[in-house]
Amino acid sequence: MTVSTDRAPARTAGTGLLIMVLGGLSAVSPFAIDMYAPGFPEIVASFDTSKTAVQLSLTACLVGLAVGQVVLGPVSDALGRRRLLLAGSGLFSVFSLVCACAPAIAVFDVARLLQGIAGGAGIVIGRAVVSDRFSGTDAARRLTTLSVIGSTAPVLAPVAGGLLLGVGSWRLVFVALAVTGLLLFAAIRSWVPESLPAGRRRTGGLPAVLAAMGGLLRRREMIGHLLVMGCGLAALFAYITGSPFVFENVYGLSPTAYSLVFATNAVGTVAAGTVFGRLAGRVRLNSLLTAGVAVTVLALVTLVTLLAAGVSTFPTTWACLFGLTTGFGLLLPAATTIVLAVGGDAPGAASGLLGGAQFVLGAAAAPLPGVLGNTTAMSTAGVVLGCVLLSATALVTLARPWQGHGEPAGRP
Repeated sequence: MTVSTDRAPARTAGTGLLIMVLGGLSAVSPFAIDMYAPGFPEIVASFDTSKTAVQLSLTACLVGLAVGQVVLGPVSDALGRRRLLLAGSGLFSVFSLVCACAPAIAVFDVARLLQGIAGGAGIVIGRAVVSDRFSGTDAARRLTTLSVIGSTAPVLAPVAGGLLLGVGSWRLVFVALAVTGLLLFAAIRSWVPESLPAGRRRTGGLPAVLAAMGGLLRRREMIGHLLVMGCGLAALFAYITGSPFVFENVYGLSPTAYSLVFATNAVGTVAAGTVFGRLAGRVRLNSLLTAGVAVTVLALVTLVTLLAAGVSTFPTTWACLFGLTTGFGLLLPAATTIVLAVGGDAPGAASGLLGGAQFVLGAAAAPLPGVLGNTTAMSTAGVVLGCVLLSATALVTLARPWQGHGEPAGRP
């Protein structure tokens, strides 16, 4: 399947600022996910609760991100992009403050759910804006730019979180997120015009929105690529929730040292995303996707094999998890570009399904490393391995990369 390039690339003076703001919107939710990870042990003590209960706060945020994207993506096809972006940024700030002031774990979890819904607007509508304005290789490169900017968030988030934890409690992290939401609100007002004119909006209300999503879900290649991405992200979030306890409790790192380990691993994601941006247009998207999945599988098979053999050391575990995040740096932009190309007739709906698949599966996987009561290197590695194997299975059985779905026009 190929996609047409009937939309000419937008070349306005504000394109650079537009992409920067959309990148910020793509990054703020990863910040909300990752920035408080070094403080997990402190949050357990603060609320006098269990590790699993704190990991469920991440699950709540991921569920919110999934719901927000599945709902707001298609809705933006009917109502336009800009108003929903403004509302999402404003509410993200409000619920971040509620998290900062939460008196109990139950209030914290509910606020995280609502924070995720609001943050989902920036991710899903940002991708749709790119689809409105660009197509083909131009869209692939700009989506890669968003991915690289978004992938920079995991590099900065745990480091920033660790620094904030050095001067205050974990609550300060959520105050910082609230301020970030307000800055993005101001940036949207200044530099993000409406990208979907009234004449191109989907009419027919909710039935038309549901029909568009149903049509996309009847495409085997769409389901396949959604599962490749979703299971890959599930692996990443299982790593995020399990790794603080592995590196801090098992290997004895401080929260600041863990933040540096996490940031180094995230550099692998950014570096691989940069490589993808250089290769997009010269190498098949499906080949890059296959390479990303293969790297994640190889890294986790190696880690589980080493742990099963009794080799549980800080350097080997770190190296294998670095392989996971590097492979994800290829998987993420490739799958995103292909899904939006396959669903190019309904960009908001396709973007919403993409976000839903990512964060529903991510939410399901997030608490699994500690579900048996103790988060260990093997429990974390086993969950992550299961997720990447599911991603590889979806690639081969449903996505079928050799068929070339979502490739730019003129490329087989």
